[in-house]
Amino acid sequence: MANLIQQLSTAQQVGSLDWLAAVNQQGRNNVLGFTQPGRKTEAWKYTSLRVLDDGRFLEQSNQASPDAAVWDSAHQIEGLDALKLVFVNGVYCADLSSELEGLPDGVELTPFSLATAEQQTSISCALNSAVVGEKHFFAVANSAQVNEGVYLKVRANTLLSTPIQILHLHSESEKQQSAVLRVLVDMGENSQATLIEQFAGGDGVANVFVNSLNEFLVGDNAKFDYYRLNLEAETVPHIGGVHANLGRCATFNSFYIALGSVLKRLDLVVNHRGEGAHCDMQGVYLPRNKQLVDFHTCIEHAVPHCTSNEIFRGIVADESKAVFNGRIHIHPDAQKTYAQLSNKNLLTSNKAEVDTKPELEIYADDVQCAHGATVAQLDSTAMHYMQTRGVSAEEARVMLSFGFINELINDIRLAPVAEYLRPIMARMFARDERLMRHIA
Repeated sequence: MANLIQQLSTAQQVGSLDWLAAVNQQGRNNVLGFTQPGRKTEAWKYTSLRVLDDGRFLEQSNQASPDAAVWDSAHQIEGLDALKLVFVNGVYCADLSSELEGLPDGVELTPFSLATAEQQTSISCALNSAVVGEKHFFAVANSAQVNEGVYLKVRANTLLSTPIQILHLHSESEKQQSAVLRVLVDMGENSQATLIEQFAGGDGVANVFVNSLNEFLVGDNAKFDYYRLNLEAETVPHIGGVHANLGRCATFNSFYIALGSVLKRLDLVVNHRGEGAHCDMQGVYLPRNKQLVDFHTCIEHAVPHCTSNEIFRGIVADESKAVFNGRIHIHPDAQKTYAQLSNKNLLTSNKAEVDTKPELEIYADDVQCAHGATVAQLDSTAMHYMQTRGVSAEEARVMLSFGFINELINDIRLAPVAEYLRPIMARMFARDERLMRHIA
């Protein structure tokens, strides 16, 4: 990544918003305080950033009217009644989005480019409040370049029953560019909302680099459910971050699914700021061919009486690679903490690779914590058992592979999302159409 820091620090904004100038400038200043991440950086030891070496993805899209032709019915989640915002290569596309007029009382939802003066002030004040910038280079890089995003504010005592869906589409581009995406959610006390964020498209296109950053501020007694579907094509490099602050007795439930790509890295950080907060985090990753998926998670227990439950499972095929680093940090004042972390991986090829590292760092003495990780291949005994009962070897592999992650799919609270994912996974596991009946 030669000169990437210098290029970011001096990058000129394309179609930037004037009211974000201070955020952009602070981001460029902060970038200069970093050493470029690389293989000698512990957090990037197993993930190559070679695809970004020459800085060619730094120029952003300024397309005024994204082409609605990139929309495909395959991206539609059937049965999901949601308020939808669509972005194409990082540019808001009103033609494909829901009307944002007449929102329920107590709810504000807007792309940054359409924010009112009052909303601009709120966004500027809240940005970077959940991110520990000195630990996350690409989060700082996002601030240096951000000029579009989504702002969702749910005021105190407001129940938003209709889910919000953010769809990021990647279309063909003649030149290489970056899509710098930002989502800011501010949940008031006793509020409730659901957000689905979906990344799709990019088939046959290697000209868009996605740098996405989400900040979730979940107030006291609020409940926030989040689904992140990273289903874009393998040619799209994507580095993303999700950073959440939880207030007293707040609940944050999240589900992640990621297909692989030439570079896919997701940093997930949850900060328990108020007593009694709870975090439930589940994820599935499915790299294949020569793809890469890298999940780095960190749950910070800073106060007493908080709980967290984290489960990630991966199926790694062909010559692909998966990286999982899960950290639970129990601070000295975080007595009566209950925290669990589980990472299980299934290798379906002798050339597939998994690097998993669960971490448990405890500085309190009255806690219940556990963590574990496994890496295995398909059980030969189970394969033999199924074959002796008339199931072909190929069918047995499909059924056992899908069964490995089906528990997490069944746990998805939003039924339309689960039903949308099943045929996608069916096509991955059962490349022969005959076998799809075992999954879909």
